[in-house]
Amino acid sequence: MQILAMASVASPVIFKEFCPLYYLLNAIPTKIQKGFRSIVVYLTALDTNGDYIAVGSSIGMLYLYCRHLNQMKKYNFEGRCESITFVKLLSCFDDLVAVGTASGRVAVFQLVSSLPGRNKQLRRFDVAGIHKSSITALAWSPNGMKLFSGDDKGKIVYSALDLDQGICNSSLVLEEPSSIVQLDYNQKVLLVSTLQRTLLFYTEEKSVNQVGTQPRKK
Repeated sequence: MQILAMASVASPVIFKEFCPLYYLLNAIPTKIQKGFRSIVVYLTALDTNGDYIAVGSSIGMLYLYCRHLNQMKKYNFEGRCESITFVKLLSCFDDLVAVGTASGRVAVFQLVSSLPGRNKQLRRFDVAGIHKSSITALAWSPNGMKLFSGDDKGKIVYSALDLDQGICNSSLVLEEPSSIVQLDYNQKVLLVSTLQRTLLFYTEEKSVNQVGTQPRKK
């Protein structure tokens, strides 16, 4: 009887079908014209939060959809057209989005806000040429003052941002022998996953503690 009673109060399983976001996809072109050539646009990176949906593309264009205003905005890198490989949003005092590309370029966009006391002019910060290969991971500190970027050659770069002064200072903090696949930061500790291992990097002491003892199987 007890078993039957427990079974009777169990929550029913509900299946939901989620439709494609046509309102978002229709705002992104499937092809662009460059000279006499027609170039197919591929969607290459994605991140979301409560305010925005950020989509990177193969033509170097970042498409940023504002959920509250139902508006799509576009941001791009100056210079040559190259694929965006990673995007990372952050909502703190200001709204920020970090973007990485296939050649190792990293940029931070400080978005415009209509709220009182928030940023009123779009600003961009560039991580100066430390990465030379494809960006595979990005991680923010909760306050937006620190950005960590990793690439497919194992380099991890720390960028200190001063949004008030418009300054971004970057330095190489760690170099692994295999590609970085994931980064996460909290409380002065950076979690790093590579193709070979997972480790904790303590940013104050600049020390490394490996998680587990065996290398990751390929």
